[in-house]
Amino acid sequence: MQKNNYILIFFSLLALTSCVQKSSKKTIILKLNVHGIENIQSVGIRGNENPLNWEYDMELKPIIKDSLYTATFSIVTGYKFTEAKFTVNGQFELNDKENRRILFDENDTTVYEAKFNILDK
Repeated sequence: MQKNNYILIFFSLLALTSCVQKSSKKTIILKLNVHGIENIQSVGIRGNENPLNWEYDMELKPIIKDSLYTATFSIVTGYKFTEAKFTVNGQFELNDKENRRILFDENDTTVYEAKFNILDK
């Protein structure tokens, strides 16, 4: 009977440890094309993984003013993607559409290129 208890405990512990997703640090390099939008005061991104959030923009910096903006940040996650939306002048893109899914590369750095308000599949 005691042997059965040990076997039960062993398999219970094995099941608990195998369900935990391994977290890793992911670096994301964003490149956003905003060509054609007028009167740009700010460009940002919001999302659901720290340091992103849905309340405040993380600012993107201009590479080419009024055309191409970029940001680089890191997150620690056990997921294979994160969700986000870009903003221009504090206004969300893709109104009434799904969030962007930024799929992480197998390596530690993901480069994500997008055009504002256009969701490529």
